Amino acid sequence: MFLTTMPVLAIAYPQIDPVLINIGPLPIRWYALAYIFGLLLGWWYARSIVQRPVLWGQTPRPDVTSLDDLLVYVAFGVILGGRLGYVLFYNVEFFFSNPVKVFAVWEGGMAFHGGLAGAALAVWLFAKRYALSALTVSDICCAVVPIGIGLGRIANFIKPELWGRPSDVAWAMIFPDAGPMARHPSQLYEAATEGLLLFVVLAIAVRSGQLKRPGMVSGLFAVGYGLARIFCEFFREPDPQLGFLFGGATMGMLLSLPLIAVGILLLAVANGVFPRKAGS
Repeated sequence: MFLTTMPVLAIAYPQIDPVLINIGPLPIRWYALAYIFGLLLGWWYARSIVQRPVLWGQTPRPDVTSLDDLLVYVAFGVILGGRLGYVLFYNVEFFFSNPVKVFAVWEGGMAFHGGLAGAALAVWLFAKRYALSALTVSDICCAVVPIGIGLGRIANFIKPELWGRPSDVAWAMIFPDAGPMARHPSQLYEAATEGLLLFVVLAIAVRSGQLKRPGMVSGLFAVGYGLARIFCEFFREPDPQLGFLFGGATMGMLLSLPLIAVGILLLAVANGVFPRKAGS
């Protein structure tokens, strides 16, 4: 049974102002900076990847200058898809009653799976415009995505939001507005697994030449993220408006299952199990 008071060895939650600085009437929030720096660092890392011919062999790839356009495509896809995904999957009744709040993205509320779907559409549009393989462009994006995920989860911790389930582990914390019970700092678990660990795995795949097989890095990302997200969901408190679904599952778990299935399919395509159409 979970303790209802803070364990003796619980770590104090570090009170960090969610607003880094105010520029006049404009607050600069850690949450927004996580998205901005995630996109910029991802853009920089993507540039370093495409500038190394040894990683690609004979596989056609975007040139460096076109990545500026890719950044814009993906930024719009992530923001629009992430917000729409949150509205539809996590809080549709609230936003149906308060439609103006759909546009209040500065208040938080982004769904990773929705952002991923928006980014996938952006990748397809970019690849079509530049006559490239969508899988190749996807591989580049997937290699850099864990950077943004890790920063985003740290921003969730600072806000704080998306905290963990009650626990008596020594590193449990009592989060503001989360009640008196000490909880898992699940945001940090996600930053470590979905962010840092997944980034390292994909970086190893990139360095070992897997970009020469279009779809390989994308498949590894989809499977890796799906498994990491399901694992972390066992420590994360489900969204209060949804709670636990059937059998104790959460929405995050359910949305990760088709992602894992898509990842397995991409790995099969990359390894030649299924023929790949030209230009895909």
